[in-house]
Amino acid sequence: MQRNLGLLKLYKTPLLITLVSFALYTVFAYNLERTQYVKLVTLYTSLFGLFYWLQKKYKNNTKLLTTLAFLFRSAFILATPNLSQDFYRFIWDGRMILEGFNPYLYTVESFMSVGNFPIAQAKELYHGMGTLNASHFTNYPPVNQLCFIIAGLFASKSILGSVVVLRLIIISADYGTLYFGKKLLKKLKLPVHNIFWYVLNPFIIIELTGNLHFEGVMIFFLVWSLYLLEKGKWPWSAAVFALSISTKLMPLMFLPLVFKWFTKKHVIANGGAKQSVSNDEITRSQVPRSDERDASLSLRMIKLISFYAIVGTVTLFLFLPFFSKQFVLNYTETVALWFQKFEFNASIYYVFREVGYYMRGYNEIAILGIVLSLMIFLFTLYRTFYKANYPMENLLKSMLLVFTCYLFLSTTVHPWYLVTLLFLSVFTKYKFPLIWSFVIILSYLAYIQIGNANKSENLLIIFLEYLIVYSVFVRDVFKDNPKAIQENLSCK
Repeated sequence: MQRNLGLLKLYKTPLLITLVSFALYTVFAYNLERTQYVKLVTLYTSLFGLFYWLQKKYKNNTKLLTTLAFLFRSAFILATPNLSQDFYRFIWDGRMILEGFNPYLYTVESFMSVGNFPIAQAKELYHGMGTLNASHFTNYPPVNQLCFIIAGLFASKSILGSVVVLRLIIISADYGTLYFGKKLLKKLKLPVHNIFWYVLNPFIIIELTGNLHFEGVMIFFLVWSLYLLEKGKWPWSAAVFALSISTKLMPLMFLPLVFKWFTKKHVIANGGAKQSVSNDEITRSQVPRSDERDASLSLRMIKLISFYAIVGTVTLFLFLPFFSKQFVLNYTETVALWFQKFEFNASIYYVFREVGYYMRGYNEIAILGIVLSLMIFLFTLYRTFYKANYPMENLLKSMLLVFTCYLFLSTTVHPWYLVTLLFLSVFTKYKFPLIWSFVIILSYLAYIQIGNANKSENLLIIFLEYLIVYSVFVRDVFKDNPKAIQENLSCK
């Protein structure tokens, strides 16, 4: 009895924090509407503060943090997502495939407008997803669709049942991310507890487990692929990388960055051990003869081409069951909408948009979307050919900076887009993704009407969000090297 009382006294603080956090997550999951802005911000701020305290206080107790991470996820198991409507479309797509339809060829509206209800609970799903989602073709890649199919197999007539199945898939992926994330951190000799800035973060728990966004599954395949690449198992890495792309298309922008990993990486003998170094670090005595260099370069180029070939082949194979000419037209048209039609929570784009209004008198999103996409592409090429993306720490840094450029220049930045950025930051010294994962809650307040009768976004709130993010971003860049912003981060 005395021993139990002693343990209770010893762990009363973490126990209290755990109970309070679990209670707050439960309220968030079951007793919150998106329009309850004060309640939303209060809950999220409280959860973030408790998370930060737990991470700092118990960073070396990985068993405790792992238990808490998945305990908090369990609070959402039977909850219907309250901050996103996308899951209704997930369920629709999965049930459509099980009924023999290709979801890439039909909009939801095309069925509902003629009174055709091809799946169970069609009306409920249609009204739940909203007219905007229902009027466009699906853009979810095949591995994502497989998850939707699994939900349809286990719960073909229950929306809540489908939600539970989808949620269990995402939680399983989070565990996989924790597993491979820890292994990769150990491999890179970085603090293992860094992974909990991602896994235990309320932003991740709410957006993935709570709101059912499948960026978590994409991240699982991405970290698995990177771990295999670091281990030298590049063919398997390429195959798993294709699975990541086939869950969400975002990893496509990282493909060019592995170019120098293969073409410029040298493995030299070092007292019987192997050590990876850059060209600049090889001394004259270690420089191979011309014929050896040519043979080595040819071999590395073959590996690079093979890596890309495996990624492309596996990705195309996964898309093959849905492939048709109409699929290609519908899919490219839907993806293009994100750059030329949709706008939400943007930063630099909104500045350019206002300039366009001033100069031309109307929204220039069609042109600006293309220009900003080109700038992102050019920055990616810059990081690909002018930066040494090896060892793995440098590759991860380039991935983070490329994705940062994408978010800063994008016309649409939904909260869950930050999942990838936050994950990559675990392996770097950059803190702005963590801060952004906190202030991103402001994007849910963007439509608060303060003298804003036309229901457009409240730019004051968005300005506050990005003022904080850019301030921390600049601090991160200049903290160790005042010239770093010129050297590494120019998006021009």
